[in-house]
Amino acid sequence: MTVREYNICVDNFADAVYRFIRSSLKDDDRAHDIVQDSFEKLWKQVTEVEYGAAKAWLFSTAYRVMIDIIRKEKRLTLTDSYSDSDLSDNSGVYSDINEILHKALEKLPEQHRTALLLRNYEGYSYKEIGDITGTSETQVKINIYRGRLAMREYLVSMENVV
Repeated sequence: MTVREYNICVDNFADAVYRFIRSSLKDDDRAHDIVQDSFEKLWKQVTEVEYGAAKAWLFSTAYRVMIDIIRKEKRLTLTDSYSDSDLSDNSGVYSDINEILHKALEKLPEQHRTALLLRNYEGYSYKEIGDITGTSETQVKINIYRGRLAMREYLVSMENVV
């Protein structure tokens, strides 16, 4: 990849990578840091990464950096155990469908949320998602299916919507 192609990658893909990471982390600063780290890593590998594969390479790198950060934070802080009662938390009344969808996405396990976002929001194929997340195409399909089921269960529950 040339320097010109690298700059084109920055212009074309930085926002998409940021949106993907931001939707998972819900933290603007950390999302910006991860995008910056991903482009820095791409710069270091600029001679080995082909321009046509740069988008998938960036998403894969950003995803792996995000997972590393999440794992590191889990080791550093004590967290309460995840219970099913957390899924039925309906402390407020929602009228905005966007809020409801984001709340439902937050309840999903990380691998299901990531697969759904890459498939439905970014438009990647199953194979590309598998390459990004480091899982098989079959596992990607399973994660998307389970994520959609969990979203459906959450959304059809009237106490979550009303």
